[in-house]
Amino acid sequence: QVQLVESGGGSMQPGESLKLSCVVSGGIFRESQMSWHRRPVGGHRELVAEINTRGETDYVDSARGRFTITRDDDKSTLYLHMNNLRPEDTGVYYCSARRMIFGAPLDWWGQGTRVTVSS
Repeated sequence: QVQLVESGGGSMQPGESLKLSCVVSGGIFRESQMSWHRRPVGGHRELVAEINTRGETDYVDSARGRFTITRDDDKSTLYLHMNNLRPEDTGVYYCSARRMIFGAPLDWWGQGTRVTVSS
């Protein structure tokens, strides 16, 4: 059974750093495109960063230069290194795994970890 479990969230002050982790079980990690998403308070879930199976990455503009997404295929773990945190980074962060099955995307989601940035 596939399971994604995020951890590492917390309450931070602006300018601090935080690392989120997402452990994926079920044997899908190595072949999956992985991503981090954020749901701000009262808002919709939005893509923050993604990494494909070749290690190529992409970021939303607000995260580029401050956040780094990495993956460890041997540990089936996805990371999001967050530097210089801002209040607008506040939200619930979800990791997601995507595989293409017969040409159609199949997505799995974690339960989320909350990040709060305030002074």
